[in-house]
Amino acid sequence: MGKISVFAGTGHGKTPAAFGEALMRASMGDQVVVIQYLKGKINLDSDFLSRLEPDIKIFSFEKSEDSFSDLDSIAKVEEIQNIRNGLNFAKKVLTTGGCDLLVLDEILGIVDNGILSIDELKEMLNSREEQMDVIMTGITLNDEIRELADYVSTVS
Repeated sequence: MGKISVFAGTGHGKTPAAFGEALMRASMGDQVVVIQYLKGKINLDSDFLSRLEPDIKIFSFEKSEDSFSDLDSIAKVEEIQNIRNGLNFAKKVLTTGGCDLLVLDEILGIVDNGILSIDELKEMLNSREEQMDVIMTGITLNDEIRELADYVSTVS
């Protein structure tokens, strides 16, 4: 079975650690999918990001330029639908085996914001292709999510 790794905590470096693992895996021939949440719209048309494909594919489903925490309540409602679209895409990648490594950047924040329940996260992870590895990042790591992980790194 593939491994589940978590980079969590209040310190900086969780996303860079996940991207470092993604680059390392891609350099070994693995296919990597990265889905970012809560950070606002990223420029997916940049020359640098396009050079990473097809080995590393990066997705962001959010439409706002601002991070989720900076949005007003009306904008958050709209953005939640975009985030749900991203979660549906993640479920598809997990169930179809669309990569060797799936990075769910800030997925723990999705749980913190009540957009995804821990039970839904467990269901998503349990539906994954047998050999697929998953990296999850975020600030808050509760005991239930810790139990899902094979490896936890706390960044404080």
